[in-house]
Amino acid sequence: MSDQIKSIFFTVTIALVCSLLLTGAATGLKERKLRNVAVDRQKNILKSVGLFDSDQQATVAQIEQLYQASIRCDAMDGAGRIVPGDSGAEELPVCFYVKDNQPAAYILPVDSRGLWGRIRGYMAIQRDGKTVAGFSVYSHNETPGLGGEIEKPWFQDNFVGKRIVDETGAFAAVGIAKGKVADTIAADRQANYVDGISGATLTGKFLTGGLEEVLLDYEPLSEQFRSGSVSLPAGG
Repeated sequence: MSDQIKSIFFTVTIALVCSLLLTGAATGLKERKLRNVAVDRQKNILKSVGLFDSDQQATVAQIEQLYQASIRCDAMDGAGRIVPGDSGAEELPVCFYVKDNQPAAYILPVDSRGLWGRIRGYMAIQRDGKTVAGFSVYSHNETPGLGGEIEKPWFQDNFVGKRIVDETGAFAAVGIAKGKVADTIAADRQANYVDGISGATLTGKFLTGGLEEVLLDYEPLSEQFRSGSVSLPAGG
């Protein structure tokens, strides 16, 4: 066998071995990666209702245990009624923080346009159907130090206690001000806004639109909570 053929054979063999090793590693890590993604989302759902702190240290097992003990996920039909997530009807996903067998808050998935990509997270509303319990972001492509501040606790904490209705009780959503709320928003609307991020006006604009769209989609459910007529289906 000539040296040239030996070199080709060696190269092909090495390439084949490396390919098999990479395929095996990807297959072996896929399940772990999917679990980590699921746990990260669980952690953000817990954060949205104040059950997990950004600085809190916890194992995967601890997060999963807390999630399973406190959160249940179903769906909402077009009339705002809660139905099982596998009912097959046209529905929107929704999760609940359950305390003493009653929904203490409901959690809405947020999927908003951002400046450089999608902003994904969760917004929780208290059982009164009016007041924000919390907000969290688990995925975005915004600029670090600017729009990327949406992932920071100082920004997310500003949503707690804000309202999705105005002073008359009509739907008003939650928006992000262009600057400080106290300096830019009329007094009668300040309960519906959070402070903006300096240098990230477009991120705030896009996220404001995304939050309004999400909250409007789930307004039938919010109305059910405001009227006190929500009931969770058995199971979940």
